[in-house]
Amino acid sequence: MKKFDINSFTRENIKKLKPYSSARDEFQGEASVYLDANENPFNSIYNRYPDPHQQKLKAAISDVKEIQPEQLFLGNGSDEAIDLLIRAFCTPGVDNIVVPQPTYGMYSVSADINDVKVKSCPLTKDFDIDFEVLQNTWDSQSKLIFLCSPNNPSGNSLSESKIKRILESFNGIVIIDEAYIDFTTFKGYSSWINEFENLAVLQTLSKAWGLAGIRLGMCIANSKLISILDKIKPPYNINTMTQTVALDAIQKIIQKEAWVKEIVQERELLKEQLKKLNVTKQVFPSDANFLLVKVTDAKGIYNDLVKKGIIVRDRSNVILCDDCIRITVGTKDENRKLIEALEKL
Repeated sequence: MKKFDINSFTRENIKKLKPYSSARDEFQGEASVYLDANENPFNSIYNRYPDPHQQKLKAAISDVKEIQPEQLFLGNGSDEAIDLLIRAFCTPGVDNIVVPQPTYGMYSVSADINDVKVKSCPLTKDFDIDFEVLQNTWDSQSKLIFLCSPNNPSGNSLSESKIKRILESFNGIVIIDEAYIDFTTFKGYSSWINEFENLAVLQTLSKAWGLAGIRLGMCIANSKLISILDKIKPPYNINTMTQTVALDAIQKIIQKEAWVKEIVQERELLKEQLKKLNVTKQVFPSDANFLLVKVTDAKGIYNDLVKKGIIVRDRSNVILCDDCIRITVGTKDENRKLIEALEKL
């Protein structure tokens, strides 16, 4: 196991911080009369504050993810975990994060909001990690490395051997964003948290579980790291409706697996259909629920599709993605409409 002293790595003000203690922190359990939290006493279903520790939901998710509840943080989307990780471990105006590009934009946005410098380095032309380039990018003030696997917007999984090498070499926290892990055949890196104390894994219910609207993300890591995130999060960051919907959905694994199977099948079919089009130059390999496609004129094709009521994502302004559009895999009917529209261009 790689040992990592999370305490010495945490910002001094965070270590000294006394977290807000809510009424539901001071009393846990069941009672017949609640007069402690200044709530409206009339039952409107949502008149009571939610469980600030999300105990039932964490227990259910932990069973599915095969981890312990104390190794799980739940946030308002993965974006909350990203922001809290930066705030907990990076001193504004001093420290930096390392972000291989192209990738999910919120890592850099959250860093900018917190006045933390972003040190970017390019992925290879195949959108994989270039370890030497990455190693030459980080310095003594680099506290976090963000890796997205499968990567967004390219869709490919990053090399497992290179990720392990980073975990062994980097004197900081490595965050692996697995928002699209359910669409791969790879189990993911959450099982590595007992081997690497400097590893944090982000996952979400937004994609495979079909719950983008409830905004529930998670961070899986060793219990010491999770306790720091719990310390600085807002007291009621996951509302009652989100907890209720998520608790119901997480038990419907068969439905989720059926959706994943159909999406993967449609992804492969869509890939072959796109390859046959005159406007297509290249369809990149994907382990996600989308395809990155290099076309003849990304901006023009995007605008033409908009006129037909079909919305894709123009990624041509992103490094290594010249004239590329990103296409989410839809239903069979939606994918058919897309291909028919592209055939007429």
